[in-house]
Amino acid sequence: MSERGTSYQRSRYKNPRIDGHQTVANALEGEVYLDVTKLVWVGTMFVLGTVGSFVTITWSAVLLFIVTTIVTLCLGHSLGMHRRFIHRSYECPLWLEHLFVHLGVLVGLAGPFGMLHTHDTRDWAQRQHACHDYFSHRQVWYRDLGWQIFCSIKLINAPQLHIEPEIKKDRFYRWMENTWMLQQLPWAILFYWLGGWAWVFWGICSRVSISILGHWLIGYFAHNHGARDWHLEGAMVQGYNVPWCGLLTMGESWHNNHHAYPGSAKLGLKAGQYDPGWWVLIMLKRLGLVSSLITNESLQDRKELQSI
Repeated sequence: MSERGTSYQRSRYKNPRIDGHQTVANALEGEVYLDVTKLVWVGTMFVLGTVGSFVTITWSAVLLFIVTTIVTLCLGHSLGMHRRFIHRSYECPLWLEHLFVHLGVLVGLAGPFGMLHTHDTRDWAQRQHACHDYFSHRQVWYRDLGWQIFCSIKLINAPQLHIEPEIKKDRFYRWMENTWMLQQLPWAILFYWLGGWAWVFWGICSRVSISILGHWLIGYFAHNHGARDWHLEGAMVQGYNVPWCGLLTMGESWHNNHHAYPGSAKLGLKAGQYDPGWWVLIMLKRLGLVSSLITNESLQDRKELQSI
């Protein structure tokens, strides 16, 4: 057990958006169904990304794919959507938050509210004593792949998500939510103007396809394989650290650390746990663009958290 704090200072972690509002919510009973929107969106990106990129490959298009993938995953998904928008683990000007979240939308997974709902529902389910295999990634890999990328789940008694009013009423986020797939269009036009169809296929379709597939792959491994330094008592699903992709995931693969300290902006907690997202935050802090970085040391001890 962690030695910091005393027993009366420790309490169980609660997500204020979803915990404390549930009376009959059940994370176990539900039905996985084919999501037509996901099927059409992801299927289109996969087909165009595979066929289009193969017939139009150029060095400049590949370079564009690499750069845009890094920018959208690091600044957008990791720093914008995950560490700021969802967990509020640091402070920054609203314009910078909006920019980062826009880049996160460009990853192609969902709009900001969709990401918030998916993340918080999954997090809540994984902390229960039992939850559906859809949330735990415990099915064989090819079934989990199909479930996560092309399907959704309808729980019989789903939890209610209470989004903060300042976020829910934000016109920019509401616009992003309503047009999240269309946000690729201005960039597609710009890429076509600069580099033709090769830039569109590589900079949009292949980037979105690889980002979606990579997001599932890391999620699958981070809940089934790897090392653990922490155990959450009473939680059905434990997170695992996946060292071989720490750099590729901008630090997001240190998932056991994240399960232990979800509010921390720093995901790599030990020497050798490379966390590029944290490095970028430190640089932005020195530039005066971010502040109040929350780390595991500044978080209250959790009653259910045990050190392995």
